[in-house]
Amino acid sequence: QVQLVESGGGLVQPGGSLRLSCVASGSIFSIYHMGWYRQAPGKQRELVARMSTSGDTNYADFVKGRFTISRDNAKRTMYLQMNSLKPEDTAVYYCNANRVNSFWGQGTQVTVSS
Repeated sequence: QVQLVESGGGLVQPGGSLRLSCVASGSIFSIYHMGWYRQAPGKQRELVARMSTSGDTNYADFVKGRFTISRDNAKRTMYLQMNSLKPEDTAVYYCNANRVNSFWGQGTQVTVSS
């Protein structure tokens, strides 16, 4: 079992930046592939970015060049640096840990608005 807690969301103006954090507890963090997903009102949850245990990353096309995923295994924490934010990035952002089973955090709200 893995417990995940996201933080760092909030209200930001278009063009601004936020850094999300996801702290894991309950199991060995380094063995999990980690990812960020988001869900906007009325839409399905979608992948934003993910990082494997070996550090390989992939990003959704709509965030390439703007968002960066990273992880610090010693701190059991994953990050999502979000730059050049757009109103369409408004969503609840969820942390995911995946190996055999998949675990989710409770989400953190990101609102991009002037």
